[in-house]
Amino acid sequence: MKQVRHTNHLSRGYTLIEVLVVVTILGIAAAVVTPNLSQAGVFRIQAAVRTLVSDISFAQMDALGYQEQRALVFDVDENLYTLVEVQDSTIDVENNAIYDINRPDQRYVVSFDREEFGGTFIESVEFDGDNVLIFDEIGGPVATAGSSTLSDGGSVVLAGSLSRFRIDVAAFTGRITVTQLD
Repeated sequence: MKQVRHTNHLSRGYTLIEVLVVVTILGIAAAVVTPNLSQAGVFRIQAAVRTLVSDISFAQMDALGYQEQRALVFDVDENLYTLVEVQDSTIDVENNAIYDINRPDQRYVVSFDREEFGGTFIESVEFDGDNVLIFDEIGGPVATAGSSTLSDGGSVVLAGSLSRFRIDVAAFTGRITVTQLD
């Protein structure tokens, strides 16, 4: 006698409970991720602030290291700044920008129009009534190129779609502080 085996083929699929569990997990994940995505703009302006603070410190240390004045020249209309070697009492952005092999045209120019800064713009600059921050040979801020008259300090305000930051440079010491404005 031949034995007959009955195999029970069940159709494969998902139960209602399994679908509900997956949908619930996806909903929780979306609720956690969505606020983080909205913070991307804040992270980009923070990157711009960190870049500027780093470059101010670099200008200060470069002036000290080379025993020559250095200046950061801000161009609000073009949304950029240039690190410049001060020769005598002249600031010539076109001819005396610090050399940097890693930057366009090999000039130390930082534009906030770059994608990684996500729409950050220079809202205002105020250093002794000008848009130039100058460090003397010992790394202290001075009022004008070629002089030893101490600066009153000043600030730069960077703004983005979600927040604004003020970077202050203290008189005499050049100490840098950052304040979120809103």
